[in-house]
Amino acid sequence: MIVALLNQKGGVGKTTLALHLAGAWAARGQRAVVVDADPQGSALDWSQARAEASVPRLFGVVGLARETLHREVPELARGVDHVVIDGPPRVAALARSALLAADLVLIPVQPSVLDGWASAEMLRLLEEARVFRPQLRARFVLNRCAARTVIARETAEALSRSEPSVLASRVGQRVVYPEAAAQGRLAFELDPDGPAAVEIAALAAEVLEAGA
Repeated sequence: MIVALLNQKGGVGKTTLALHLAGAWAARGQRAVVVDADPQGSALDWSQARAEASVPRLFGVVGLARETLHREVPELARGVDHVVIDGPPRVAALARSALLAADLVLIPVQPSVLDGWASAEMLRLLEEARVFRPQLRARFVLNRCAARTVIARETAEALSRSEPSVLASRVGQRVVYPEAAAQGRLAFELDPDGPAAVEIAALAAEVLEAGA
C-alpha cells in the first residue's frame, strides 16, 4: 500500500506521522519505506540522526522531492509492503504527483477551525486527482490533540460529517514525539508501553483497514 501524508499547511505533523506509521508496521515484521518528498528533508534528517546514534534501522528513508513521484514510487512499492510519502507543504506540483501515486491519502489536521480552513486547498487538489484516480481514498487524521479539550471534540465532530471522513484514532500533543525525533528514534522506542505507543499502534491498524 502507498500512503501519502499531505496538507498544504505546514506544521501539522506529517513527518512525525509518516515515520511512526512506517515504524509501527516495520516493528510487526512488514517491510516499509518512507519517501521524503518535502524539500526541507525532515525525514532524511531523522534517518541521519538515527544512523549517527548507531540505532538499528527499522525502515529505509528515501529522498524524492520531485514531480515524478507518481512514476517512481510505484517502482519502490514493488519491493516492500508499504510506502509512506511524507509530502511537502505549499508545493502543489509535488502534492499532485504524490496524490497520483497514492492508494490512500491521509490529511493531518490539528484541532483548530483555522486548520480546517487551511485544508481547503488540499481538498481541491484531491478532487483534481480523482478525475484521474476515481477510487483514490482519503481520510483526515486529528494530530497534536490536547487531552479532553472542547476544540478537539468539536473538530472531530465536524470532520465526522465531512468528505473525506476522519479516522477514529487520534494522536496526542506529547513531548515524547519531539524528544524521540531529536534522537533519531520513535516514541514507542523510548516508552514502549506509554500512551504514544498505544495511540500509534491504533492509528497504524486503522490506516491499514482504511486502505484495504
